[in-house]
Amino acid sequence: MKKPTIAVIGSSSMDLVVSSDKRPQAGETVLGKAFDTVPGGKGANQAVAAARLGADVYMIGCVGEDTYGEEITANLKKNGVRTDYVEPVTHERSGTAHIILAEGDNSIVVVKGANDHVTPEYIEKAEELLKNSDLVMIQQEVPEETVVHAAELCSRYGVPLLLNPAPARPVPEVVLDQVSYVTPNEHEAAVLFGGLALSEVLQAHQNKLFITEGAAGVRYHNGRQEVLVPSFPVKAVDTTGAGDTFNAAFAVAIAEGKEMEESLRFANRAASLSVTGFGAQGGMPSRQSVEEGLES
Repeated sequence: MKKPTIAVIGSSSMDLVVSSDKRPQAGETVLGKAFDTVPGGKGANQAVAAARLGADVYMIGCVGEDTYGEEITANLKKNGVRTDYVEPVTHERSGTAHIILAEGDNSIVVVKGANDHVTPEYIEKAEELLKNSDLVMIQQEVPEETVVHAAELCSRYGVPLLLNPAPARPVPEVVLDQVSYVTPNEHEAAVLFGGLALSEVLQAHQNKLFITEGAAGVRYHNGRQEVLVPSFPVKAVDTTGAGDTFNAAFAVAIAEGKEMEESLRFANRAASLSVTGFGAQGGMPSRQSVEEGLES
């Protein structure tokens, strides 16, 4: 099977990760257990995950002209992601994500830095690539106008666009009309659809809207009924990057021509495996691991 070509428009950052038994309250100081720096950013995470799962992946993004930027770019290359469209931005720091791992979950503060330079004009440099991709992915750690422009470009060329609307912010109706797939979690879905009943919005966006529910799985409407595709139970070490792995795996499966429910099971299995390792990218599985997990 020919590898699908996937272009990822999005953020690249360095994750600064603190592990602690307890998450501090406002004004409180607690002692942490460990500190690590690991490459991240929703765009880079999804690019790495898709490459590990067998796609031919191009990253479209910006880093700072700093040490973090060099490390981020080197890590993408090490994981088989093409970096022809990753450029350092002079006089701008690379994006960072400040992550607390505590009480079985994570809390994250993102500083966008150079990711704010992933503008509509910037992605136009990759227009020929977008036009010839099997699928394009984008998230919301880049400017809103970039998401709007990417949706218009992909719609114009008939290229499927997967929007992972994270971090949560309202999305223009025209974008929701133009994208092929939208993958919010429950909180992001509430922001997207203004508190409307989820069953109502799933019915209105059949085979387009996929609401992830963590360990429970992913919910969508298949045109006949609402379906929950269950996840795979595992013992979680670090949930950071599970959503990115889900999105990448779903994109790879759909780009390969798999049926919808098969694609969602593939994505759920990849996401479940990802939480068994440390760091957003640390647990992202290989294609072989996912396929073996589906067979067991």
